[in-house]
Amino acid sequence: MLPIADQGVKSETQMPDQMTPQMRAETCARLMLEKDTASRALGMTIDDIAPGTARLRMPVTDQMANGHGVCHGGYIFTLADSAFAFACNSYNRVTVAQQNQITYLAPGNVGDMLTASAREVSRTGRSGIYDVEVHNQNDDVIAVFRGLSRTIKGQHFPEDGGSE
Repeated sequence: MLPIADQGVKSETQMPDQMTPQMRAETCARLMLEKDTASRALGMTIDDIAPGTARLRMPVTDQMANGHGVCHGGYIFTLADSAFAFACNSYNRVTVAQQNQITYLAPGNVGDMLTASAREVSRTGRSGIYDVEVHNQNDDVIAVFRGLSRTIKGQHFPEDGGSE
């Protein structure tokens, strides 16, 4: 569940004068999730968000099964990519994926609850590197993902003086 909804984060037009890095990450996540119909439609929730990190969960449903009866890799990739997106956009600078790769280590099964934990490895200038691990409810590693990000023009909400 998104832990930021009830923490008094003000609307887009009423941001506090002194925003902490944690408040900034939570506000960015809330605003992004409102527009992210893909992640919401797949049942993803944000369990944790902080500057440069994010943890999302997704249940594996019958509709996600491939011809082998296990979770289609595209859904696992989507979960990892969403965690990557929330982590690299936590600084109030619009950031997009430049390159991603994933290695599948074990199948996700129908009925599993998958958790993707993203962490920042490096962020220099406009480029970032983020690693994401996807685990099932038994803490088995299902996949590892590496995302390369690129910051582009724009902010998720108006903020004077940038977001660094």
